[in-house]
Amino acid sequence: MWSIIEQIFPYAIIFTIPLLITALGGLFSERSGIVNIALEGLMVIGAFSGALSIHYMSEVIDNNTLVLWLGLLTAVIAGVLFSLLHAFASINLNANQIISGTAINMIATALTIFLARNITGSGNIRITSGFSPSNVPFLSDIPIIGDLFFTKTYPTTWFVLLILFISSFVLYKTRFGLRLRSCGEFPQAAEAAGINVRRVRYSGVLISGAFAGLGGALIIVTYAGEFTGTVSGLGFLALASLIFGQWKPLGVLAATFFFGFASTIANVSQVIPELAVIPPILLKIFPYVVTLIALVIFSKSSQAPKAVGETFDSGKR
Repeated sequence: MWSIIEQIFPYAIIFTIPLLITALGGLFSERSGIVNIALEGLMVIGAFSGALSIHYMSEVIDNNTLVLWLGLLTAVIAGVLFSLLHAFASINLNANQIISGTAINMIATALTIFLARNITGSGNIRITSGFSPSNVPFLSDIPIIGDLFFTKTYPTTWFVLLILFISSFVLYKTRFGLRLRSCGEFPQAAEAAGINVRRVRYSGVLISGAFAGLGGALIIVTYAGEFTGTVSGLGFLALASLIFGQWKPLGVLAATFFFGFASTIANVSQVIPELAVIPPILLKIFPYVVTLIALVIFSKSSQAPKAVGETFDSGKR
């Protein structure tokens, strides 16, 4: 049993990181009061933008590491720009946030596949090489813990974990975090206190776009290596992780790792002899069944922001 865990654990962490950063993006948006089910589409936009920019920049820049980080930056910018559509529809037009997010998911998939086919002729965009995993010096030599957490890690893993802890600090220890949370709980009271609710909600949605775009690009530069027009439902799994984690950063971390571990079991089952005896179809549906069970169990105790999904018109223009 231990040997199975030891084999799966590094891959589970790799799979968890894009899920974690995307769920964190959803956390900022929903804490501000805006439901963002467009995470899937924003991840697709990020994956496309990252893959395309890396594909072309690698032809003119010799430094592969620099190219990869620039590709991630491009994905972040693309995610921010695309999330403006959801922010404008939800905040300025008071549109139904679920419908707006669904529309963005549909537009993102169709648009990126159309562009990829016109650019490459096949609809796929492959990058020559992504980040290489490596062991963390000294820490990887620690018994048990070193094998689980500090072997075969990507630099992006530590980058995203840094973002996680910065996000937790920002949400609970800064004025911006207090204002963001107040806009998701009592926007009328926040406005009465002099807070520009629309501006704060715009910030939350744009942060979610940046993080989701980054999450999509991380898939390309770590384990996928190719844009295929989909992120296999990770955006919706990130939403489930957000609910499972009760809209709290560390809760989201635990939830995304749980789902990441479940998905990794399904993905690597055929190369591990102990798991190969289990029918593949059972392992493929395992993470989704676990997701549904978790949502059923935790839905009644859900502590979502009270004003999330509600339109707010302050009358200020």
